[in-house]
Amino acid sequence: MDALYQEIILDHYRNPVGKGLREPHEAEVHHVNPTCGDEITLRVHLAGDGEDARIEDISYDNQGCSISQASASVMYELLLHHTVAEALATHEQFLALMNSATDGSAADEEVLGDALAFSGVAKYPARVKCALLSWMAWKDAVSQALAHGGAR
Repeated sequence: MDALYQEIILDHYRNPVGKGLREPHEAEVHHVNPTCGDEITLRVHLAGDGEDARIEDISYDNQGCSISQASASVMYELLLHHTVAEALATHEQFLALMNSATDGSAADEEVLGDALAFSGVAKYPARVKCALLSWMAWKDAVSQALAHGGAR
């Protein structure tokens, strides 16, 4: 199973989905992991208001290790076209997966999909920040977008 998970991460690293900064967007954030130098600039485009707003686009430009780059690609696939409320629930499940030292067997495969490949990362605290970088940037961008009135 570890080999399969490693292959999923490497595939998302080599063939990232959603990468590239795009217009329009309601918020843009830049996050850096100071312990390793990974960086991401992330934009979010919403349609609607509040937690019922739909995520129309997540665009990003990132650099860093394979884990941080693959995590952004997986996040894009999991959150795009969902409501903010649904995406926040997925975010919480991914955060729980990263904060557990388990094998991820308790995680909801239907919700997390390819993100389950990161379950092994939780065993390495220094790498957890790599996996969470894009997710925390997304949450920050959505919070800013909603605070400024949602979609334009």
